Amino acid sequence: MAATPAPASGGSVEVSLALNPGPLTRPLLDGEITAEGVRWAATALHPSEMFWRQLRFGDFDISEMSLSALLQDVDRGTGDWVGLPVFTTRHICHTDIIVRTGAGVETPADLTGKRVGVPEYQQTSAVWSRGVLADEHGVDPRGITWFMERGAGVSHAAGTGFRPPEGVRVESVPASMSIGSLLAAGELDASLLYLSDSNLVDRSPGRDRLGGRVRRLFDPPAEERARYASATGFRHATHCVVIKSALAARHPWLVLNVYAAFERAKRLVADRARAAIEPWEPVLPAVGDVLPAIGTSDPWPGGLVSGAPMLATLCRYAHEQGITRRLVDPAELFAAQTHDL
Repeated sequence: MAATPAPASGGSVEVSLALNPGPLTRPLLDGEITAEGVRWAATALHPSEMFWRQLRFGDFDISEMSLSALLQDVDRGTGDWVGLPVFTTRHICHTDIIVRTGAGVETPADLTGKRVGVPEYQQTSAVWSRGVLADEHGVDPRGITWFMERGAGVSHAAGTGFRPPEGVRVESVPASMSIGSLLAAGELDASLLYLSDSNLVDRSPGRDRLGGRVRRLFDPPAEERARYASATGFRHATHCVVIKSALAARHPWLVLNVYAAFERAKRLVADRARAAIEPWEPVLPAVGDVLPAIGTSDPWPGGLVSGAPMLATLCRYAHEQGITRRLVDPAELFAAQTHDL
């Protein structure tokens, strides 16, 4: 079938959009920024719920997507999604690891032989954290017993067909319990990530309910983030943006129009940050160090060209951990129109 041309002046394609509300995405969710030729009905969702709804039901035409889930889509040749190298989240994931006080975990190497929670074994932040633990601290995932909080009904794994690789022990947290309750009861020693935000998928209570029973493995986390960023140049990307393949096939112009909309949103956020700071510059000398960073750095660097080394590392980790059956090339994740961006 021939591709549908872009709408004539005044026309638009109606699509559904789902994004995690945050500084970069808020202008798109609020309608301040839209893609040329597009009119979208926007839904703000927690990523846990968004990805589950996309992977199980395909609820939205355009959305954020877990990079791990997109890797599996490409690896298995499913072809449900066309990826855009727009990375809406950037974070050094392993600094989120928490440990139970009294569990005997003082260093990353101490995780070997322990019981470790994870909301979802396949989730991108867990892939990053396990990769860093293996690369830098010699921690083999097969030496840990993993406890996954999400049951089959709401797991992303059920949507991607993922099964734990041979030699990796993954237990299910009973539906009446959670990572939080198991940590509090002393039945878990650590968790790679702790999600307690209100959504239809996660069920752990807020961290404040755990009192002093847990602490960060990397403490203070800012020091580890600075060290890791300096050593690798990476801030882990965990989400990208996807368009349903069928929709992109009908309207191939959507790919770059949507990419450009996120770039405009990024510039809008940066301009507002500068405007908020500049009036205080004469009375706050420290702001002099902040303004150049806002003006020249990119809190959400996108594009395949600059992101290739970081993405290649994620692809390697996913393959080493059995998330993908083969080593995926980062370019395979994204629409051909974006490969030079």
